[in-house]
Amino acid sequence: QVQLVESGGGLVQAGDSLRLSCAASGRTFSSSPMGWFRQAPGKEREFVAAISGGGGNRYISKSVKGRFTISRDNAKNSVYLQMDSLKPEDTAVYYCALDLDGTSTSSNYQRYDYWGQGTQVTVSS
Repeated sequence: QVQLVESGGGLVQAGDSLRLSCAASGRTFSSSPMGWFRQAPGKEREFVAAISGGGGNRYISKSVKGRFTISRDNAKNSVYLQMDSLKPEDTAVYYCALDLDGTSTSSNYQRYDYWGQGTQVTVSS
C-alpha cells in the first residue's frame, strides 16, 4: 500500500520560510516523478512544483519561481518543498503527489496516482 505523509506546515508571517516534507512508503520511488500542489479555500487545485525520479529535472510554477525550491532524497524516500519569502497568497493546503509510472515531470494533477493528506500553510500579513 503506497502512502504519502506530508509534514512541516504551520502559521508564519509574511517573509518567513517553511520547509515541507513528504515521506513515501510502500515501495521504492526513486524512478517516479513527484510533485507538490496546493489548494486554497474556494479555489482550484494549483500546481506548485515537480521533480523527476533522479532529481535532475525540476519544474516550478511561475507563481512561486525564485521563492520555492523542490528537492528529494531517494535514500529516505522523501521529497521536500523549501518555501522562502512567503506571501499571504501562499496560504493553502499543500499536497504531495506521486506519478508512479511517469517518466517526466508534469503540472497536470491527473498524471499523479497517489496523494498525501495535505498540510496547512497559513501566511499572515
